[in-house]
Order: sequence, then C-alpha cells, then structure tokens
Amino acid sequence: MMAQSLTVVYIAVEVVIGVLAIFGNTLVIWAVKVNPSLQDTTFYFIVSLAVTDLAVGVCVTPLAIILELKIHLYFHTCLFLCCTIIIFTNASTASLLAIAMDRYVKIKLPNSHRKLFTKKRIHRSISFCWTMSTIGALVPMFGWNNRPNLREEERNVLICNFPNVMSMDYLVYFCFFVWVLFPLFTMMALYVEIFYIVRQHMRKRVSNLHVNKSTYNKELKITISLVFVMGLFALCWLPISILNCISYFYPNIPALYLCIVLSHLSSVINPIIYSLKIKKFKSTFIHIIKRHILCRNEITEASSTENTVEK
Repeated sequence: MMAQSLTVVYIAVEVVIGVLAIFGNTLVIWAVKVNPSLQDTTFYFIVSLAVTDLAVGVCVTPLAIILELKIHLYFHTCLFLCCTIIIFTNASTASLLAIAMDRYVKIKLPNSHRKLFTKKRIHRSISFCWTMSTIGALVPMFGWNNRPNLREEERNVLICNFPNVMSMDYLVYFCFFVWVLFPLFTMMALYVEIFYIVRQHMRKRVSNLHVNKSTYNKELKITISLVFVMGLFALCWLPISILNCISYFYPNIPALYLCIVLSHLSSVINPIIYSLKIKKFKSTFIHIIKRHILCRNEITEASSTENTVEK
C-alpha cells in the first residue's frame, strides 16, 4: 500500500514537472523568436538547451511514468525508450558546454567572435551536439546493454525499467564519466577563465576603455546567469549519476524517486533563472504572457511592452 501511494505521488509530481517544463521552455523559445535583441549566438545555444528541456516535458516525463508502471514490453522496445531519455540528457550537457565555449570566445576574443560564430556555424554546432548526443545514447541498441545478464525467459519480453535493460557499465563509465563529469569539469574551467579575464579587464584604469568596461559588465552579468544554469544542472543531475555509481559497486542500494525527480526538475528551473537574471528575457516573457496568453490588447499597454521588448 505504501509503495502504491509513493508511485501515485511520483507520477503526480512528474506530471506537474512536465507541464511546467513545457510552459517555461516554450516561453524561452518564443521569446528568442519575437525579440531581435535575443537573437545572438549565446541565445541560439540557449534555445537548443530549451528544446531539450521542452522534450523533458513532452517525452521524458511520460516515458518515466511508463517505466514506473512496470509494464511488460519487448526487450528492444523497452531499451529504445530508455535510450530516448538519455538522448535529451546528453543534448542538455552538450548545449551547456556549447554555451560555455561561446561565452569564453566572446570574452577572450571579442573582435573575432562574430567571424568565428556565424549563423551557419552555430546551426552546424547545434546539429553536431544533437547528432553526437543521439549516437551516444543509442550505443546500447547495438549491444552494450544488460541482455546477456538476463534469464533466458526475460530476453524477449520483460518488465520494462532502466536496471533490467541498461548496462551499469554503460551508465557509469560512459553516461556519467564521459557525458556528465568531463563536460562539467570543462565548463567549470572555462567559466573560471572567463571570470579571471573579466576581472583583469575591469582592473585596468585606462580611460579609453570606459565603453569596453560597460560591455564587459553586461557580458559578465549574462555569464553569471549561465553559471547558475550550469550549477543547477549539476545539482539536479549529479545525484542520480552518483546513485548509479553507488548501485554499480553496491547493488543492494535502491534507486531513489527523489533523484529522478530532481534530474527532471532542472528543465523547469532554467526558464525561471532566465526571467530572474536576464532582463531581456523577463520583459519578453511579460510581453508574451500579457499579449498572447492573457489577451490584453490595449493599445497603451501593448505599445509600451513592445518598446520594452525592442530594447
């Protein structure tokens, strides 16, 4: 009875997270589309991240609920569902790494940034991130899975969940070490270097650098917001990854619902950070909600909001 109640609560929480993730990340994508001042390299990568977070609401939370219901499926059908969840996790990490690299080049080489990060190259970079994320997530479909460890009668049809079909070697050594830890350490190194460069620049007392100091100040604020996003991503995803490591070495320790929910919660948090820390997003969110969701079409209100959006 206790287990059933816990399952019901877990499913309800997943549904709420899914709805909030869809709403918040749709706003992010919409904001970048309608506000020209948000159509910059960094924000294109943020859109890529928002698409992965949107997919959490559309795909990942429903799939997580299906896995929790413990229904019987063919082995490879179940494996594909689990791999689909990993695709979006990988894409989130890749998008965060791309954002960090973009910020680093923008601060380190401001004059060369526009030449290096053209729209064509940005689109190719985003496509590359998603392609590699998909390939990495589908590796279990080609043999690196738990099928050899199953009983003969479970190798065709089985209760569908992660532990039954996924190899713990793959989850720990590939997903955690390669796709989570390595990118996180790389991002941390890039952001530390960014803050060092900005600090060195702000310490310069040359009068003709006043305009550049103002620009660096603005870039620093955006960078701090993105560091928050990266930090919360790590905070949300590391517990489930660490739990997989513990389960790998100590199989009797059960998985926790809290870790799974926390990993999905990061998709809800990102739009909130954007609205709180980046004024352009906040003003555009307000414009979209008032104009298109609340349907307030008064001329004075709309015109004043549009003026804010264009800034």
